[in-house]
Amino acid sequence: MSILCEGQIINKRYEVERFLGEGAFAEVYRVKHPFLGRQAMKVFKRAGITLDEVREMLGEAMILSQIRHPNIVQVLDADVFESSSGICGFFTMEYIPGGSLEKFWRSFGDRFVPVETSVELIKQICRGLSVAHKNNPPIIHRDIKPQNILVGYEAEGLRARISDFGLAKKVNPLTLMATAAGTITYKPPEIFKDTKMDSPSGDVWAIGTTFYLLLTDKLPFSFSEDLGWGDRVSFEEAITAPSKINPDVDKALDKILMKAMKIEPKERFHSAKEMLEALDTWERKSCNPLRNTSLSSESLSKEALGKFTPMNRTDGEDLAKLAFDAKKNGLLAEAADLMEEAFNKYPELRDKYAHQIKLWRCGISM
Repeated sequence: MSILCEGQIINKRYEVERFLGEGAFAEVYRVKHPFLGRQAMKVFKRAGITLDEVREMLGEAMILSQIRHPNIVQVLDADVFESSSGICGFFTMEYIPGGSLEKFWRSFGDRFVPVETSVELIKQICRGLSVAHKNNPPIIHRDIKPQNILVGYEAEGLRARISDFGLAKKVNPLTLMATAAGTITYKPPEIFKDTKMDSPSGDVWAIGTTFYLLLTDKLPFSFSEDLGWGDRVSFEEAITAPSKINPDVDKALDKILMKAMKIEPKERFHSAKEMLEALDTWERKSCNPLRNTSLSSESLSKEALGKFTPMNRTDGEDLAKLAFDAKKNGLLAEAADLMEEAFNKYPELRDKYAHQIKLWRCGISM
C-alpha cells in the first residue's frame, strides 16, 4: 500500500498528484506546490522515527544541497509530516516529466539513440559528477546508471540531471576510496576483489557502462542474475568496440569509451572531469554532422535492461492532445510537461514535436 494517496495535502502546501515509483527505502510522488508548481517528493518508507533518525535519512538531500549544478537534480525542500504510522521524512526536488535516461533510451524503440545525442548527455553527466569529484574529499555517487539519470527538454535542448544520491559517500581523505555500494552491473572489476575500493574512477566505469548501452543497445559485460558482492567475476573477455555494433560510432569515440572501461583503475580516467575533457576533444575534432543518426539496432528492441515494454500509440497521442489543449489555454509549462510524457508512450512523437517543446519552454506559443 502506498504511503500517500492522490489528492492528499502534505503540510498544508503540497498536493499529491500521482505516484511515480519506488526504491528499497522510499517512494516518489509528483506533487504540486501552490506557488512553485510541480515537484517530485521523495518519502521515506520508514515511519514513526525520531527527528534524529530523519536527519540521518535526509543525508541525500544534504549532499545535494552542497553540490548544486545544472546537471544534478536540485533539492527544493526537506521536512517531516505526521502520518497514520507516525512521523515520516521527505524532501522535494525538481520534477522532470521526461523521466529517466532508461525511459529516454527505450523510447527510441528499434533505433539507436543518435550518437551526438548520446555524447551530449554523457558530457552533461560528467559535468555534474565533476562537481562532486572535485569536492575535498571527493564525493562519489556509487550508483550511476540510466535509472538514476533524469532527462528533460529545456529551451536550449535536452538536459540530463543526476539523481538518487542515496548511496553517495565522501571517500576516505587518505586512501581516496570508499566501501562499494550500488548496482553490480555497473560496478568496476576492482570492487569484486576488494569491496573497499570504490572511487571516482569507479563512477567513471559506471558512466562508461551507461555510455556503452546508449551507443550499442547492449551492456559491455553479462552477469549472472544471482551475482553477489563476494563472488569473483572474470573480466578477461574483451569488450566489443561500439563501432562494430553501431557503424555510426567512430574509432575516436571507441578509444574514449574503452579508456573509461579499462580493467586497471590506474589506466582509466581518474575522474568525471578527465572523461569530459576527452569528450570535448572528440566533439571538436571528430564529430561529423553528416553522419547517419537514425540507424536501426540489430536487436530491434531495448531489452538489455530487461523486458521491453511495447510503446502505446493511443496513450501517447492522447497526452499530446492534452498538451495542445494546455497550450491553447496559455499553460505552456504544463503543455511541455505533457508532451514529454507523451514521448515516452509513443516515441514517434519525439521527431514530430521536439521542436515544439523547445518553443514552449522559451515561452513561445506556436
